[in-house]
Amino acid sequence: MSEQTVDLRETVRARYAAAATAVTAGPGCCGPQAVEVDESFGAGLYDTTERDELPAEAVAASLGCGNPTAVAELRAGERVLDLGSGGGIDVLLSARRVGETGKAYGLDMTEEMLALARANAAKAGATNVEFLKGTIETIPLPADSIDVVISNCVINLSVDKPAVFAETFRVLRPGGRIGVTDVVAEDHLTPAQRAERGGYVECIAGALSFTEYRDGLAAAGFTDVEVTPTHQVADGLQSAIVRAIKPENH
Repeated sequence: MSEQTVDLRETVRARYAAAATAVTAGPGCCGPQAVEVDESFGAGLYDTTERDELPAEAVAASLGCGNPTAVAELRAGERVLDLGSGGGIDVLLSARRVGETGKAYGLDMTEEMLALARANAAKAGATNVEFLKGTIETIPLPADSIDVVISNCVINLSVDKPAVFAETFRVLRPGGRIGVTDVVAEDHLTPAQRAERGGYVECIAGALSFTEYRDGLAAAGFTDVEVTPTHQVADGLQSAIVRAIKPENH
C-alpha cells in the first residue's frame, strides 16, 4: 500500500472518529448535536418516522447521501451488510426490516464509530445486529454469506474501489444484490476537476464517474447494474442509487 493511500485512509478515519466524538462528547439541552453537513447529506434524507424510531445519537451521526435501506427493498429473514456503518443508523433500520429471523451487520474501521453504533444498538434494543471492525476492501465475513449489501456514501471514500466491488461480490450469496447510495461524478469530469469541487473526506474527490461505477461493478461480476442520480451535491456530482445483482450461477 502506497504512502499516499495510507495517508488518505488515515485522513478518512480521523474525520469519522471526530464525527463520532462530536456526537458523544456531550449532548446539548435538546439531545445530541448533529454533525454539521449541508442539505445534500445527513439525517434529513430519512423520513421523520424513521428518524423518530431510532436513538438520537444514531440520527445525529448520520453522514450519508441517501437512504440505502429504502433502496435495497429489504425483506424479512435476509442477512444484510452495511459497508461503512458509522453510528449505525442504516444497520438499525435494516434490522427492523429483516426482523428476528434476519440479521444486520455493520462494518467500520473506526473504533469511535463502532463504540457509538454498539451503544445505539443497545439503546434501540436491537438483538439481530452485529458490528465488525475492518475495512470495506477486506470484509471479515465468509463467501456467499450475505443476501444484501448496502452502503451510504462510503464507497467513494475507498482507496481501492475494485477491491470493494470484488469483496462485495465474494460475500454475497448467488442471487444476492446491492442497494447503495453514493456520490457519482458526471462522465465529463476528470479526476482533477472532481478534486477541485471538494475534498476526499467530503465524498467528492474520490467519486467514480457513472461509467466507471458501472464498469467497475461489471468487472467484478455483477449484472443488472443501474446507477441512477437522485440529487446534485456539487457541480457535476450527483447522489445516486446503485443497484446490481450477483448472478445465480456464481
